[in-house]
Amino acid sequence: MHDRAHPELAARAAEQHVVVIGGGIGGLVAARECAKVGMPVTLLEAGELGGAIRRAEVDGIVVDAGAESYATRGGHVRALVTELGLADGIVTPQGGGAWVDGIPDVGAAPIPKGGLLGIPENPFQEDVRRVIGVRGMWRAYMDRLRPPLTIGHEKSLGRLVATRMGEKVRDRLVAPVTDGVYSAHPDDVDVEAVAPGLSAALTRVGSLSGAVAVLRGEREQKGAAPGSAVEGLAGGMGRLVDALRADLEELGVDIRTGARAEQLVRDGASWEVLVQSVPEDDEGEPASEQLRADAVIVATSEPAARALLAGHVDLGEPAVAPEIEIVTLVLEAPELDAAPRGTGVLTVPGSRTAKALTHSTVKWGWLRDAAAGRHVVRVSFGSQGETPATAALDDAGAARLALAEASAMLGVTLRPEQLTGAHRARHVQTQPASVIGSAERRAAARAAVRAVPGLAAVGAWLAGTGLAQVVPDAVSEADRLRRALLFG
Repeated sequence: MHDRAHPELAARAAEQHVVVIGGGIGGLVAARECAKVGMPVTLLEAGELGGAIRRAEVDGIVVDAGAESYATRGGHVRALVTELGLADGIVTPQGGGAWVDGIPDVGAAPIPKGGLLGIPENPFQEDVRRVIGVRGMWRAYMDRLRPPLTIGHEKSLGRLVATRMGEKVRDRLVAPVTDGVYSAHPDDVDVEAVAPGLSAALTRVGSLSGAVAVLRGEREQKGAAPGSAVEGLAGGMGRLVDALRADLEELGVDIRTGARAEQLVRDGASWEVLVQSVPEDDEGEPASEQLRADAVIVATSEPAARALLAGHVDLGEPAVAPEIEIVTLVLEAPELDAAPRGTGVLTVPGSRTAKALTHSTVKWGWLRDAAAGRHVVRVSFGSQGETPATAALDDAGAARLALAEASAMLGVTLRPEQLTGAHRARHVQTQPASVIGSAERRAAARAAVRAVPGLAAVGAWLAGTGLAQVVPDAVSEADRLRRALLFG
């Protein structure tokens, strides 16, 4: 854009002021895309940059208090990481598999190898039988004797699994995965959203277990080997936020933290953004100002976006979003050196107050080195339609509950005196894109936003949760907006 062969286009870009509201990853990426072509950009963030990516220092260790990794699908996040010069810091999970806890009459057992979303490829595997029992195993085998499914007949993952392989497979194998990963019950999860092609493969081969085998084979042929589904960054995902901020500053973006956008006003072909800024030292009165913009990108959470866009866009009914709390514990516990439950534990819904646990110093080698013999454990609470058990507790109470849950889930007695530090992070997670009806709701909201000239909206509530969806969506929407500004 800055090439001498396009001086008119570069001059036009320099005249287009874009205001980005929200400094999560979606907002940072969208601001970068506009700034790369020479557009003046102002980025407003009421709190700290990063959104779902948060970090905290616990007992001297810097840990991820929010997202700790990203999905590799599509390669979009890896491409961004590489562009920002962080490729040397890419790391993959270590430490083997995880466990499922809260199994009736069993307690805890390793999550069976193979399979897809907990659906077993072979119900006769010993590790599958250990979780669902002999009767559950034979019920799952009945899947191979049932008539095939007509494509698209069953949208609900839970109902599909229960019908084909029985309730034990759904409740003991699939539900811990969907609850831990998507914060949703399998009955509410859209089959095609989480396992594209599964229904078609079922129709083709005649059984759900056979369809799982087909999809796993296809993924392995494409190089998506088990264990490579996610990546992280040595030193924590906060490094991505730091690198994006540095890149934006180099591109001349005006980054304002502590600046809350209070109102959007349409003024002819442009916008007025009413901003309230809080002094960095928290002293003095907040200052108000109006920013004029040729275009606005709203990159906030769904509730904040709805408040700003009210009167400009009809977004339909809001989604029900799960509230999640993550309590990070640092422990002096040599009895955890043997990694008794691998990289962590998922729970059968309803069996415990916590929904999942990550043994972070087993999963991530860089964190294990930083912890210098201590253990870092993350305990997650809350799910779709379920208030976190920690919600009404103070920080000390939340840490005690997390320690008790970690002790039970890891199968090791952990004493209060072994806890050397704790951190609690609370956030409202966007309704997972996997929930039935979510895709249609998000598509309608996106179409309504696109119908307004000079306006775009990005972020997980429109793109779907996870950086692998947020990043390419932010790139795409920023490109759409800047093309409209430059070419009409």
